[in-house]
Amino acid sequence: MTDLLQRVERSIQERRLLRRGGRLLVAVSGGLDSTVLLRLLHELSARHRWRLTVAHFNHRLRGRSSDADEELVRQTARALKLRFVAGRADVRSFARKSGLSIEMAARKLRHEFLARVARDHKIRTVAVAHHANDQVELFFVRLFRGAGGEGLAGMKGSAPSPADPKIRLVRPLLDASKDELRRFASEKRIRFREDATNVSTDCLRNRIRHELLPLLRRRYQPALDKIVLRLMEITGAEADFTGGAARQWLGSSGREPAPSKKSQSRLTSAATLSDNVFASLPVALQRRVVQSQLVGLGVVADFELVEQLRKTAGEQLSAGPGFFVLRDEAGRVGLRTQASASFNAAEAILKLAGRAGGAVFDGLRLDWQRQNQAGSARPRRQAGRELFDADRVGGGIALRHWRPGDRFQPIGLASPVKLQDLFTNLKIPRVRRRELMVAAAADGEIFWVEGLRISENFKLTSRTKRRLVWRWRAA
Repeated sequence: MTDLLQRVERSIQERRLLRRGGRLLVAVSGGLDSTVLLRLLHELSARHRWRLTVAHFNHRLRGRSSDADEELVRQTARALKLRFVAGRADVRSFARKSGLSIEMAARKLRHEFLARVARDHKIRTVAVAHHANDQVELFFVRLFRGAGGEGLAGMKGSAPSPADPKIRLVRPLLDASKDELRRFASEKRIRFREDATNVSTDCLRNRIRHELLPLLRRRYQPALDKIVLRLMEITGAEADFTGGAARQWLGSSGREPAPSKKSQSRLTSAATLSDNVFASLPVALQRRVVQSQLVGLGVVADFELVEQLRKTAGEQLSAGPGFFVLRDEAGRVGLRTQASASFNAAEAILKLAGRAGGAVFDGLRLDWQRQNQAGSARPRRQAGRELFDADRVGGGIALRHWRPGDRFQPIGLASPVKLQDLFTNLKIPRVRRRELMVAAAADGEIFWVEGLRISENFKLTSRTKRRLVWRWRAA
């Protein structure tokens, strides 16, 4: 058994990539990497009783050369007495129609084909031929695109298929270099085809492969690959830790990374917990909490968007045409569609009868409680809770949205101001303004505006005899 064969077998066992006697779909392009992968797995299959099926996807990008690739893989599978499945598609045409690059269109169609073949043959695992050199190239590709720790960690030995999460991709060659694969092919006299597009420097990855990396190895660090792979391993472990901590925090705090449709329909700046612990988290964990929720919502979690959401609660940010994301003070991120530019005329009357009560109005849950506690002493501030002078508020409250001409006197100001001017000064987006809830006392004066300071005229004072505890959250 060759050294490469032994190391690949050890890597498969240590990473638990394949189970004994399992079915495996091997993606083979006809190039060096995938053809060597097929040969290695075939030689090991007798010892581990793996049942292999060969899959080839013809991208139809190189005319007769693409057809020759397919024919070589077909012949190789026949020689090894393995089942062979081929698929093909016009990648250029699909790229034009979908607005994708040729590279991304090819990747999407290829993974969809592999997932489809796997399902048809009741196979749950697909082996692909990414190796150590691919990892190093990917590190620089993602570095230049501004990826975070999770992206710089590179590819994992096992991961869900991008086309079907029930199908698992495994990468048995991540510990092997391109030179090792080439030597193995030479020793075993394995036939493969060179893809001329791999030499072209039109795409970023090929420029990194043929221009940047040789320069760095020659002029700066001969052991570049070893250092980068070690850095990726360290970064990956740290990213896994912060990811796990973020999931644990989201779960223990009662927040799901992907809110339900009902909660997505209305997300306010109010906290969903009594204490705003999000602000006390380490910055790295705050970022990961926000990123995890964005990914769960299907939103591209670039650094700028994550930072804006992390630093700002209650501000609606664009997440694509007609879609916005918003983080509340408790760390919850939600997705909403473009709101109408018209004013919301919905209104409800809430009677404050008895000691406590509550209501749901236009997606917001409101709870109140009267307490026989005099004076201006206030407990520790909690997100989603305010305290008012109960007697000043009175026994009936009008709940509604902001309207033109509304005036409000925030605590600390000597006189009322137009809510529109206040929104402008606070840089609250126009769409968000029309969704904010306000509460007015029996005399019509606004004492509370969702997400803003309370009214000066309804605050607790030394003359207060009873207090009104006011809580709100997304329904």
